[in-house]
Amino acid sequence: MSQNLTYTMQGDYLIPDLIPPESPKVGKYGMLRRSHLKQWRNGLYTGMLLSGKLNQHLEEIDRQANSMMEQLVKELAQAEGVTEVLKTQDQMEWVKQMNNIRSRAEAKVLKDLIYS
Repeated sequence: MSQNLTYTMQGDYLIPDLIPPESPKVGKYGMLRRSHLKQWRNGLYTGMLLSGKLNQHLEEIDRQANSMMEQLVKELAQAEGVTEVLKTQDQMEWVKQMNNIRSRAEAKVLKDLIYS
């Protein structure tokens, strides 16, 4: 990433006009990935940060994780027979089963994407 720096004269000194990078547009999974990289893979985190690739990486991980969650929840609910019919017949049982499904799907997402 090549940048042409501009400078502003302040007294006898040239001060670089630095603009911080744009904040990444990430949700829960992107932020979890960022925390994991920063704490456990600091070299990788620093390298991506300095090269300007960190935000793009976090946005992509967040997108993939949300997509994977959606797909896994749908597949598990279908495989286990958790349907809208159950929701209308026994709402509390439906909520219990869906919470269990979401928990298992999230554990897989965290293992496969976030903490790998």
